[in-house]
Amino acid sequence: MEKQAARADLMPIDLSGLRRGNTGIDYAHRFDSGRPGPEVLVAAVVHGNELCGVHALVRALATEPRPERGALTFCFCNVAAYLGFDPAAPARARFVDEDFNRLWDAETLDSPRRSSELDRARRIRPLIEQADQLLDLHSMQTGGEPLMLAGTAERGRELAIRVGFPRIVVADPGHAAGRRMRDFGGFGAAHGTRTALLAECGQHRDPAAADNATEVLARFLAATGTLRPEAARRICDWPERPAPRVIEVTDRVTIRGQSFRFVGNPENLDMIEKAGTVIGHDGGRPVETPYDNCVLIMPSRRLATGQTAVRLGRYVA
Repeated sequence: MEKQAARADLMPIDLSGLRRGNTGIDYAHRFDSGRPGPEVLVAAVVHGNELCGVHALVRALATEPRPERGALTFCFCNVAAYLGFDPAAPARARFVDEDFNRLWDAETLDSPRRSSELDRARRIRPLIEQADQLLDLHSMQTGGEPLMLAGTAERGRELAIRVGFPRIVVADPGHAAGRRMRDFGGFGAAHGTRTALLAECGQHRDPAAADNATEVLARFLAATGTLRPEAARRICDWPERPAPRVIEVTDRVTIRGQSFRFVGNPENLDMIEKAGTVIGHDGGRPVETPYDNCVLIMPSRRLATGQTAVRLGRYVA
């Protein structure tokens, strides 16, 4: 039997040539149609070890995208962490001082506290505040099917369904440990028009995650009317996909104790058939599924007090 070649891990791209954009903010590039329309923002490398979005933005930039209306901005976010990426210890590049994606509320951003991530968040804050539509490209600790996190507002899941990939749309409220960029300001409001999506495109080092991120980006730009379909397909000529399904998150398991362990080794989107099944232990407290056919969403490998261990949900569409 022929031996299968080992997978070549996804690696960083040199971004030095993209540092100087045209927004006055390093690593941010804006394309203005000159016609009225929405401000659309695509963000990558919110976490320095999540490389797929960098590959997607670089591929898109190579096509010289020009929006049909409004303006399109590409932003490489936490570049300081990204520049510290070490293939021998990739998780250490997640952030420099703290999680960039837990800082997005006015109280934190307006506070006197300083960190590498807070300084950068404050620098790109005007881009986030002016955006009408946001796509934030991420990857996951473990393998499995990509996910689109759409928030709790109906407009988020509607846009995710129009984008059409990933197949699984997760309607979720975020984390107890801090607000994500996709939930900042009007993006997280129950009513309004500002809409944000967060795509989890695959496992951090899997080259398929970069391909998935590129497809999500191209589909998003077509679905929002930012690019004509033929221009979006120059970024990625995407295949036909099955219609998305929606999981509504009902519970998030936030670690309270000093130690947390799962029962077994759960994977993303595992379905637990029976209510009351013990899926983990938070210190001495058992953690049980609240209902039949409970779906485990992104079980974490970073099991620290105050962090989300897993989200629990059910299919609603």
